Formats: sequence, C-alpha cells, structure tokens
Amino acid sequence: MDRYTIADLEKLTGIRTGTIRIWERRYRIIKPHRTDTNRRWYDDDDFKRIINISILYRHGFKISKIASMSGVEIAREVALLTRETSDTDTQLDSLVVAMTDFNEKAINDILMRAIINIGFEETFERIVFPFQRRVGVMWQTGSVDIGAEHFMSNIFRKRLIVATDSLPPPDAPDRKRVQLYLPESEWHELGLLFYAFVARKAGHDTLYLGQSTPFNAMADVAERWNADIIITGSLTGLPYDRPEDYLKRLSSVFSNRKILVAGAMATAAGKKTFDNVFAVNSAAELKKHL
Repeated sequence: MDRYTIADLEKLTGIRTGTIRIWERRYRIIKPHRTDTNRRWYDDDDFKRIINISILYRHGFKISKIASMSGVEIAREVALLTRETSDTDTQLDSLVVAMTDFNEKAINDILMRAIINIGFEETFERIVFPFQRRVGVMWQTGSVDIGAEHFMSNIFRKRLIVATDSLPPPDAPDRKRVQLYLPESEWHELGLLFYAFVARKAGHDTLYLGQSTPFNAMADVAERWNADIIITGSLTGLPYDRPEDYLKRLSSVFSNRKILVAGAMATAAGKKTFDNVFAVNSAAELKKHL
C-alpha cells in the first residue's frame, strides 16, 4: 500500500492521531500529502518514518531532538536500538519496517537476537505471533498486501521447520504419538507448525499432515498410525457452519483419544461440551496436555 490515512497510522503504530498532528504542526516532523478535499494522507516513506520516530520517542529521545535529525540519522539510531534492546514493541516495529522494505536479512537478525535473548518458544509467542496479529490488522485496513504477508510467513515457517528438524529423535519409552492437521479450507499453518515443534521438543513422536486436510483422510491416518493425541485448529473459513458441529464429529470418531484445538475452535472447546476435547492457547497449555 502506498497511501495511509492518519487513522491508519494510529492503528498501525499506536500513536494517537492528535499526537501525530501536534508533531506535524509544532515540529514539522512529517509533512502529510493532501487530497483534493484537503484530507491528510501518507505514503510508505511517511509510514516508516513515523514508526522509527515512535521507537526513538519510546526510548527517551525528545521529539524536538528527533525533529532536528536527518532521515539517515534517525535510521542509524533505530538500528542501534534494535540491536541492543529486548523491548518487544521495538522489535515488532522493526519487523514492520523490515517487512515494508522486504529486508530478509534485517528480519532474520531481529529473530536471531530475540532467540538468543529469550529463547525460541518465547520469540514466537511474544514477537512472531503478535506481529502476525498486527499484520492481520494491516491487511484488513489495506495497509499490507498479500505478497508481504506471504513473505513474512514463509520466513517464520522456515525457522520453525529448521528448528524442528534439528531436534533429536524421540526415544523416551513413555512418549506419545501426536498427529497434527488443519481442516479443509484452512491454510494458515504457522501456529500448527509451532505446536509440532513444541511437541517434538517435549520428546513425543509427531505426524504432521498440514494444511486443508480432508476429515476422512485425517481419520484414516490416525487409525493406521494409532495416534494418542490429535491437534487441530482454525483461523479463517471452514467447511462447516458451526465449530461445535466439527468438534462433535471429532469427539465421536476419536472417543478414546485426546483432542486439542486452537484458534477459532478453542472458544467452542472451552465450553467443555465434549469430555475429550480441550482448548489450547499457548505452548504452556499444550505441554500440560502432553
């Protein structure tokens, strides 16, 4: 997207529209474009500048000082802060800027520093997934296109696959068999890949079926592989009218197995309608069930 309203900037940066207007009027820190009807609009460069300014401001830079800095100086200070800080908001803002620039190196640097500081699982729960939610807001407002979303998702996806593949083979005698899949028409697999990593790291065998798996195919595999636990979830459109109907079918077909569900289905599972179906909303909750 190359055009943002001031309301878009507030949603995407957390800076109130009134604050942005004051910065414009008092410090000339950014100069908005104007429509024929004199309404403000901002381009990608303005958007990145506002994010960088918010990072400096959050770290104690006075706005009058920032106003006197060139774009190069602002970018340099932000780069230094990003390398040195463990502040989640700064890392999220830096990821947004790197995404708009399609800067894969910067994205990997941010992820690596976070992994070193807080660990792999915490990086995904505290940075990657909140970032994905922010991208969802950006997508709804038209502030990010599908290409940028896929660009980021595939970087995160590669990280999860590599991390999972690097784990030692499960060998504990009491390990469980954990089968993971997404229902038909569900394509957002990042959360499921993360749970596959958590299950493998906990020492269990995992069988990952992935996106848009037909129910009968999933059920056939579960019987043949003799899965102990089935993990699924949903984020978007699904091939049924009510989540409860799908959970009822799962519970009935796999009455002797534990079923863990995440995302949109977790709300329905939280009602405790089915004895063997449980909502899972975090790695910690998943580990308890495993």
